[in-house]
Amino acid sequence: MQYTSKDHTFVICAYKESPYLRECIESLVAQKTPSNLMMATSTDCEFIRNMAKEYNIPLFVNEGEGGIANDWNFAYDCAKTPLVTLAHQDDRYDAYYVEEMLRVVNKTRNPRIFFANYNEIRNGVEVSKSTMLTVKRIMLLPMRIPAFRGIKFFKRMSISMGNPVACWSVCYVKDNFESPVYVSEYRSNLDWEEWEKLSRQPGAFAYSNRVLTYHRVHEGSETSNTISEGNIRAKEDYDMFRKFWPKWLADFIMKFYINAEKYNEASNT
Repeated sequence: MQYTSKDHTFVICAYKESPYLRECIESLVAQKTPSNLMMATSTDCEFIRNMAKEYNIPLFVNEGEGGIANDWNFAYDCAKTPLVTLAHQDDRYDAYYVEEMLRVVNKTRNPRIFFANYNEIRNGVEVSKSTMLTVKRIMLLPMRIPAFRGIKFFKRMSISMGNPVACWSVCYVKDNFESPVYVSEYRSNLDWEEWEKLSRQPGAFAYSNRVLTYHRVHEGSETSNTISEGNIRAKEDYDMFRKFWPKWLADFIMKFYINAEKYNEASNT
């Protein structure tokens, strides 16, 4: 099947009163290849309603149970197109995201997800090079080879030392998923856990090395919160490493991995 822009929907996951929501919306409205646009929230408020009204975006309110997994599943189900990207409200999207996503997905045999390279936004400044970004890009080197993207060994190798898949850049091919997508109790690694499950199943990780998203790292982000609150991130990371490695090796990896996570926290001060 050859997908077109009519087959794709951005669903913005809006939460409370983010000062970056407008910038996210405008980056989606400015797509060179326009697609469908919706907004979903479990924190209904005047700010979100006004923003949706200003840009004429259909708004859907989750009246059920909240939490990251439930919010993402609700947003996912709002889209009725075969392709859906859950856009994160704090992040910005390159104007060629949809165009590049369609190009890669349409060239990939049996794609499960599409995802892309990204830069960071720290203190309002775009960061294209850092130790963390370099490591993640190295981890994804196998995914730059189209023939490797559907092979279990290479899919698992790419995510076995951490999670280099930028969830805010992911486009889900809904024909290859069952709902709900997320059933995890994790706060931080529910996406990594999903990629681990997918890596054991048939289908390809359709990847573009082109920078198509800009991830904002700031004190209020969920990533920063899970690092600082009760060592949540470290516990979840260890659980994930145990899915790939024996205990002794997972223990060894964690000694180095914790220092890498501290980079996210230190860079926000």
